[in-house]
Amino acid sequence: ALEPFRQQLISIKITGDEASSALDVMFIIQLLSPLILSYISISFLLQTKDDFRFVIPYVEFSRELKGGRPLVLDSSALIDGRIADVSETQIIESQLIVPSFILKEVQDIADSGDKNRRTRGRRGLDVLDKLQKSATTEVTVYRAAGIERKDLTNDQRLIELASELGGRIVTNDFNLNKVASLQGVSAINLNDVANALKPRFVPGDLLRTKIAKEGESPGQGVGFLDDGTMVVCEQAAVLIGKEIDVVVTSVLQNSAGRMIFGRQADSGGTA
Repeated sequence: ALEPFRQQLISIKITGDEASSALDVMFIIQLLSPLILSYISISFLLQTKDDFRFVIPYVEFSRELKGGRPLVLDSSALIDGRIADVSETQIIESQLIVPSFILKEVQDIADSGDKNRRTRGRRGLDVLDKLQKSATTEVTVYRAAGIERKDLTNDQRLIELASELGGRIVTNDFNLNKVASLQGVSAINLNDVANALKPRFVPGDLLRTKIAKEGESPGQGVGFLDDGTMVVCEQAAVLIGKEIDVVVTSVLQNSAGRMIFGRQADSGGTA
């Protein structure tokens, strides 16, 4: 397609004559202008398609969000605050979306005359501020003007927006979670996430392990669960090589992993 232009460029002869040189320059400018303008137009279109909708007959550049499927937060997720703690672990790679109507809802709660509601609302605003200041989390306050104009509840608006963006709702509201699922929109309940991450064992539980070695403190025996979790049992150093029942007395969990402390089930000790 560019061959005619190449041939015309080859045919140009730059001479010492000033008038001829000026004409040659003018010709080159006229030749390149359409190409430059086309490049600028296409670049502008591609760079702004995420901020505007350009509707061409039968073609629409819809707004797209960077990253994976966005997570659309509701007011309960902001007020709860655990989403900020989760984001600090850097496990979330998706963009977090706070719809403008959800932000207004939290602001209204923060301005409430009821002290408890006011405290909850301010907490939600503080959590949003924390998320926005995070260096590892991308947060966008999304203005969905078309959806806001509709006579819908915020839950219905949230579901419609998540469907439009192809995102998932993050909430603590059990009913919203159910309604969203019925309408084909994925929802993440923070309470379900917390339950999935809760300790496998709690004080009072009974487990069975084989004592593999002595512990750091006198009398301690150390065993391991199938997943590698260390079990420290009091007064079990003399039981190395034996499988015993252990009553859990405490669980220590941090970034390095999980450690279970206990005593032999029939040792007669106290927790």
